[in-house]
Amino acid sequence: MALIKDVAERAGVSIGTVSRVLNYDETINVSDNTRQRIFEAAQELEYTPTLHKKKKKQKIGLIYSYSLEEELEDIYYLSARVAIENKIQDEKEGVVHLSLSQNLEKLKGIDGIIALGTFHKNEVEMIRQSNKPVVFADCSPDEDHFDSVVINLENGAHKVMNYLYDLGHRKIAFLGGNLPGEDSIDFREREYELFMRNHNCFFDDFVMAGGYTPKDGYHMMTELLQKKLGVTAVFAINDSVAVGCYKAIYENSLKIPEDISVVGFNDISTAQFMLPPLTTIKTHVDLMGETAVTLIREKINMHRTVSKKIVIPTALVVRESCRDITSENTD
Repeated sequence: MALIKDVAERAGVSIGTVSRVLNYDETINVSDNTRQRIFEAAQELEYTPTLHKKKKKQKIGLIYSYSLEEELEDIYYLSARVAIENKIQDEKEGVVHLSLSQNLEKLKGIDGIIALGTFHKNEVEMIRQSNKPVVFADCSPDEDHFDSVVINLENGAHKVMNYLYDLGHRKIAFLGGNLPGEDSIDFREREYELFMRNHNCFFDDFVMAGGYTPKDGYHMMTELLQKKLGVTAVFAINDSVAVGCYKAIYENSLKIPEDISVVGFNDISTAQFMLPPLTTIKTHVDLMGETAVTLIREKINMHRTVSKKIVIPTALVVRESCRDITSENTD
């Protein structure tokens, strides 16, 4: 049976260094190359510590850019937060809820931070000043300095537009929200506009902006219908907006998809139970949350200096809320 001194000799380091590295001592200052050499030596020699020391229980801080009221109205972030918390707790580690309005005293016991949502530049700077390992989930404000995991919103939006266009729709409206900060860009809206301009179908009045909740969707769709633009399809920025959109359409004595086709985004659990079931984009938000936890643990334990950006793909889920009008299209 290999001893710790055998691992030390194979790796060319001291016994103390081997012991501290194999027990994930975060205070030891060794290069990534030395750390890897020690783990490889231990594996090659099939070294098993005679006394297994438990790793220090880590505390992960969780900051989100939205209110709990907003979370309840749009369960996209609720799903992401729950996935993050479950992953942390499954690994027997602690989660601490943080706020950017707090002083930094609470950060003293935090090993790393997951920032969920979309943040202003000044908020990103405040997070940077914490001097803690950070992973951003659902945004990537500075991929040269922070790890991040995001949903491929542009590709998802392109799938929506291709789908509606192939069904013969040309008068396609977009019901969107307002992201915080003038520097924020909604990739779904940008992809929508690019697609419509490339196909000579873009019209300013087709674009509505109001928010991300069912109430916002209801008001935007009501206003759109009052314009009487002959819209045949609507791309809602998320499924919550699509819920409100449905209500406005029915209140105006119209039917889905006979009069107007509707596509959402996120594939929340209730989307399949809407009448008719909503065609939408699956965003795998649970995977985004779990990946954020994996990244922050890696950042803390391995002291990695090069940032990672992970992009989660999307999938179009076709249900019954869209109609093929190619035979009616005279374009």
